[in-house]
Amino acid sequence: MFGRPPTRSDNTKYYEILGVSKSASQDELKKAYKKAAIKNHPDKGGDPEKFKELAQAYEVLSDPEKREVYDQYGEDALKDGMGGGGGGPFHNPFDIFESFFGASSFGGGSSSRGRRKKHGEDVVQTLKVSLEDLYNGTTKKLSLSRNVICSKCKGKGSKSGNAGRCYGCQGSGMKVTTRQIGLGMIQQMQHVCPDCRGSGEVISERDKCPQCKANKVTQEKKVLEVHVEKGMQQGQKIVFEGQADEAPDTIAGDIVFVIQVKEHPKFKRKHDDLYVEHNLSLTEALCGFQFVITHMDGRQLLIKSHPGEVIKPGQHKAINDEGMPHHNRPFMRGRLYIQFNVDFPDSGFLSPDQCRVLETVLPRKPSKQLTDMELDDCEETTLHDVNIEEEMNRKKQQQYREAYDDDDDDEPSMPRVQCAQQ
Repeated sequence: MFGRPPTRSDNTKYYEILGVSKSASQDELKKAYKKAAIKNHPDKGGDPEKFKELAQAYEVLSDPEKREVYDQYGEDALKDGMGGGGGGPFHNPFDIFESFFGASSFGGGSSSRGRRKKHGEDVVQTLKVSLEDLYNGTTKKLSLSRNVICSKCKGKGSKSGNAGRCYGCQGSGMKVTTRQIGLGMIQQMQHVCPDCRGSGEVISERDKCPQCKANKVTQEKKVLEVHVEKGMQQGQKIVFEGQADEAPDTIAGDIVFVIQVKEHPKFKRKHDDLYVEHNLSLTEALCGFQFVITHMDGRQLLIKSHPGEVIKPGQHKAINDEGMPHHNRPFMRGRLYIQFNVDFPDSGFLSPDQCRVLETVLPRKPSKQLTDMELDDCEETTLHDVNIEEEMNRKKQQQYREAYDDDDDDEPSMPRVQCAQQ
């Protein structure tokens, strides 16, 4: 397939150059490259050779196919052209740097490298997904409109491919106006040239491109397939590199979708674990229960207590491997926690016979019993039903009223100090 059998060579060098482990994610690779590239940029007095090595390492490891070949066979395999296009010369290291920071970084760089392209703005959008989407994984198709370089004039805006210099701004794209705001005081204001709209060029009506009308870009409708992977987290980003608006002499920005999870009516998520509440009757809590939970993939989970088990209010139980999938290892899952709430009967009374039956199965009453003599010394009381929260709020309001009334009743015991103007 490759003309000769592959030979193994060093497959750790690029990871060492970037200072990351072999298991580093794409985000970790990006962060490591950005930090090191800024430090070693030649325009900031850095090492040009180190800057080139960083770009080569990132170019290989950021490409899944090249990275797979490199991990298996090393650097020589890439140089020999393995991996479906993995070989060949590397890109200009400054182009890779500018794809992150734009052409204006560090003042535009040295003139020997010529004019660099600026970096277009990223488009960031919120992607609302359900907890089921993150549990099962899904693909969402989203339509969008974006600017693309005009295919007819190749972004020149004219039929001839030439444009004249704007006389209004002398090709600078900006105009400076002055006005006197006081004696000997002059104010200068800079604004975009209205004649060329900041481009510094003007195209005659006859020479305008008939497709883009000299705008240099046209509208394109596109459908993106956004793959939401199992186990993704709130705030995680899905990036489509270079898919934002195009413009002449500009590196297109990225389209970034930020995951926003909609609240689920039954399940709550904490990291890779799921939480659900279930209400038991007092009979179920004491005598056993059995019920079904429908999971987010449609499976029916049978939940039942052990024979003779008593469940306390607020008690938790856990089921292994029924939580959320791990994002990086979707075959592994967290735990499903069930919190049991016990519903007691509505206020009412039990007959003496019912009480005697319950006493035979419930824990015994405290052994200490009051004697008739002790009972004779006690005053009998009556219990009333109350809502303690309402009681506390009522008492607070009463205290506020009393404090306010006390302030109104206070009279000064000594005459107040008065000042009179002489």
